[in-house]
Amino acid sequence: MFAIVKTGGKQYKVQKDAVLAVEKIDGKAGDKVSLNEVLMVGDKVGNPFVVGASVEAEIIRQTRGEKVLVFKKIRRHGYKRKKGHKQDLTLIKVLEIKG
Repeated sequence: MFAIVKTGGKQYKVQKDAVLAVEKIDGKAGDKVSLNEVLMVGDKVGNPFVVGASVEAEIIRQTRGEKVLVFKKIRRHGYKRKKGHKQDLTLIKVLEIKG
């Protein structure tokens, strides 16, 4: 069975024992989290969420994504700017899909 979960403004298709890198969720490694914004479970589609459905997950670790470089330049004006950004991510493991 699979479910589609919304977290951090994004949607993820999850199955039991799947490991995902999602937007930062507060907590330490080993903490249990419940994702309640379930859009779909198996063949049940929510409007917008499936009533009573949730996905239980465990935080594996807090990490950061790859560095994204932002470079701005205006020709013939001597203007150059270079910045970098790393997104905070949380690695989670799906334990159970309820619903």
